[in-house]
Amino acid sequence: MNNQDLPEDFIRKLKAVTNKRPRTVIDHILKNGYITTEELKTLYGYQHPPRAARDVREEGIPLETFRVTDSSGRSIGAYRFANISEARFGRLGGRKIFPKDFKTGLIKLLGCKCSICLDDYEDRYLQVDHRVPYEVTGDDKSLERDYNGYMLLCGSCNRAKSWSCEHCVNWSKNKKPDICGDCYWAQPDSYKHIAMREIRRLDIVWHEEEVADYEELKRQSDSVMTNIPDFVKAVLKKHIRRIP
Repeated sequence: MNNQDLPEDFIRKLKAVTNKRPRTVIDHILKNGYITTEELKTLYGYQHPPRAARDVREEGIPLETFRVTDSSGRSIGAYRFANISEARFGRLGGRKIFPKDFKTGLIKLLGCKCSICLDDYEDRYLQVDHRVPYEVTGDDKSLERDYNGYMLLCGSCNRAKSWSCEHCVNWSKNKKPDICGDCYWAQPDSYKHIAMREIRRLDIVWHEEEVADYEELKRQSDSVMTNIPDFVKAVLKKHIRRIP
């Protein structure tokens, strides 16, 4: 969409965004029509362009992803404003920063571990995340957030959750909280689907003395020329069948 075609009211709301990263992306798109993943990295130092684009979406501003060709002929990603009728300025309006005492309380409730892989981490490596994506429900408007609506994630699991959610139809179109609430990424202990797909998932981490068990699994899987996940599934299936 040509920026000259944008309604003045929409542009005024765009310019009201004050958070630095989404503000930077918005200004660039207003000036140039779109912003590429390469520009986000080289011009602005954002090493994870999808996160910068997501910051804009979290302001309630619709973006679409498309492909462009850079000066060397490579195909790279780019972002521009999407259907402005889908803008939700009043509903979202920017993610709020979690105070330190909220994270401390969440750690007391859930333990100092990732809610997905269940691995233990120092608190500085854990990130507070909404169980139901912010883009679907926005932030808790009450004076005190309900701990039950949040989880602790390591960086790796947070990125995996973001990728899965952003490729889910409910995240991009339907935005039904109850569907998200039944998802693995919201309730890994009790779920019905993963991003609306009939999938079940198990994340296992081997620690210290357990590493020897992993290496033995790898050795055995290599001996039958299969990958470890498939080998573990086969072992579990044989074990389950033996249970009376």
